[in-house]
Parts: sequence; C-alpha cells; structure tokens
Amino acid sequence: MSQDDLFEQIGITPDDPLPAEPPSRRGKARREKARRKRRLRRRALTALILSVVVAGAGAGAYWGYGVLHGVLERQSAATDYPGEGEGSVVVEIPQGASGQIIADLLYKNDVVASSKAFIDAFKANSESANIQPGTYTLKQKMSGASAVAALLDPASRADHSLTIPEGFTKDQVKEKIMSVMRVSAEDVDAAYKDLRGIGLPEGAKGDVEGWLAPGTYGLKEGETATQVVARMVSATTARLQKLGFDPARYEDALIKASIVEREAGSQKNFGKVARVVENRLTQTDAETGGRLEMDSTILYGLGRTGGVPSKEEVADASNPYNTYRNAGLPPTPIGSPGEAALKAVASPEAGGWLYFVTVDLNTGETLFAKTKEEQDENTKKLTAFCQAHPDVCNGGSATPTPAR
Repeated sequence: MSQDDLFEQIGITPDDPLPAEPPSRRGKARREKARRKRRLRRRALTALILSVVVAGAGAGAYWGYGVLHGVLERQSAATDYPGEGEGSVVVEIPQGASGQIIADLLYKNDVVASSKAFIDAFKANSESANIQPGTYTLKQKMSGASAVAALLDPASRADHSLTIPEGFTKDQVKEKIMSVMRVSAEDVDAAYKDLRGIGLPEGAKGDVEGWLAPGTYGLKEGETATQVVARMVSATTARLQKLGFDPARYEDALIKASIVEREAGSQKNFGKVARVVENRLTQTDAETGGRLEMDSTILYGLGRTGGVPSKEEVADASNPYNTYRNAGLPPTPIGSPGEAALKAVASPEAGGWLYFVTVDLNTGETLFAKTKEEQDENTKKLTAFCQAHPDVCNGGSATPTPAR
C-alpha cells in the first residue's frame, strides 16, 4: 500500500500539489527543494500514523488478553461451585457406578460445576467408597466436597429407593419394604405367598428366605410389594445363573452362601468359611461327622441374628436349624446372601480347615483350624472375650460353643 493510499484510507489529505512554474533553472531548484520538504513531512506523518496503529494494535492485544484472562478466570472458578448449593434435583446412582460415572451424572444435573470438582473431592474423602447406589435428592450448584458429603448422608436418599443389606432375613426385608413403600404387613405377606407372581422357583419350596437379593432398588410410581419382591427374586436367579450354579442346586447354594455371609464376619474370610462348609459336608468320617455345627443356624431357628447360643440351646435337638445335632444343610437359607458370598461358595478357597471361631464379635477376628485341639485353643479366646463383653454375648449367660 502506497503512502497516498494509506492517507486516503484514514481520511488524511496529503500536501497540495506544487503550483506549476516555468521550466527555468531557478524554478527547478525551488520545486526540488519543496519536494524534499514534502517528502519529509509525508514520512513524518506516515511514521506517526504507523506508531498510532502499532500502539492501537498493542492496546487491542492487551484488551484481548484481558478479555481472555477474564474468561479463563471465570472458567477456572466455574470448575467448582462454592458452598452447599441451592434448589434440588433427583439423581439416580446406578449399581456399580464408578466415581467418574457419578461425577458425570452430577455434572449433567448441575449438581457440581465440573466432573473434576467431584472427582477431586471423591479422592480426598476416605469414606467415598461407601457411597451407595440409589436415588438421591441433591441440591444444585454444590461444591464437589459438599456433593460427596451429601451422597454419604442417609438423609439425602429419596424415599423411592429401597436398599436391602447383605444377610437380611425375610422378616427384616419385610420391615424395610413396609417402612419405605408405606405398605402393610399383609401386603408383604401376600407378596411372599404369591409364588407365581414373584417368580419363585420350585426348588425354594414355597419359602422366599434367601431369594430376596440384597441391593438398591429404585421404586417406580405405583409399584406394588409383589412387583418389588419379584425383582428381588429375579436378581437372585440372575446371580446364580451368572456364577454357573446348577439350577437343581440353587437352594443349596443359597443356604451355604447365607451361612458364609453370617459366619465369616468379613469378606476376606468368605473363601475359607465356604471351604469349611464344604469340608464338613463332604468329610462325613471326620471329627464333625457331616455336621455343620454353626451357631448362626441355631440362632436363626431361635429368631435371633447375633450373639452366641447357650449350652442348652446347642443341646436342643427340637430346633430344625440346630446343625450341631442335625447333619447336612438346614431346611432353608438363614438370610439373603450377597454376591461375594455366592462367589465364595462357587469357588471356595483351597484348604483342609474343619473349624473356625470368631474370637472377637466386635471386630470379626476369626481363626481357622484343621484339628479339634487347635480349635479348642482358639475357642478359649472367644470365652475370654465373652467374659469381658457379656452384653455382646447374650447378656453373659451364654458359654461359647466349643467348635464351629
């Protein structure tokens, strides 16, 4: 672009053209001197304009940086909302959801400003692994830390979700259904008896015990107790199928797993306890003579779910769930086993153990033994525990059983 073009674009008129003069030597000298002055003025003006343009460009760049910096600042601030939020939204956390899946769900529902805000808070909170699937009523625009805390708070759980813990008996499940769904005991009893409606397999012999799969169930509007129980039975059947159990042995698998669930105290012991169950059932010529000798089965028959049976209760052969007096499996499961217990029964840990005893009913510490002599030594530790904690061991009147 020429200087004249530049002047024209910015609306500046260059110097007027020199007046015509006769072509004398003196006139020629004057015209040349005037041209030099005009060129100097034009150059100075051009330099001034360019400096203004450059300065303007710099100001524009500075302004643009300021705008970009402001946007970046706002985006950075938006990665996490401050405070505990506002309004409310219902969010469904699916079974087996990872922290990232939960984060994305919360971000989608504007509970948190970004998935990263939740993930950072999730990793920083040692209790995050305890977040359960289900339906939650949460505030929107919460900080990541507030969202994690809300998911860990039972008060955030919406009424239209039902959670059944591992090991619950059918009576405990009944109470839970009544409480959450606001239905009567008669409604739940009718559901339990509607064998066709709930899809209970024939092998269950008409009893839902053990078939009410633990887990969290989102409740639909107008759903009945029968429909919810049917979902539990269906979930149990699906788990048994997935683990490869013989359909003809489903009931046996549930009985064994329910005992493992109740006896093991900790999932880390599931495999060993499952092996003890198998060894006692198959080694009929061993010291236990094919008897399971499990405290949990006696207690179930007595309508209890914890503690230690007394000597008199162990001696009572009229209790059909007394596996100290009756060989083989008890009549039914003693609760609803979780998937981990079922997996342990499907693949028990290898070992020759015939005995085990939980020596601390508060911590679940459990010791395993291959001989009765070893078991007797371990049982002394349970006796000491019960003497120190009579309230835990049925008010102190019970003497711990010698072998399990």
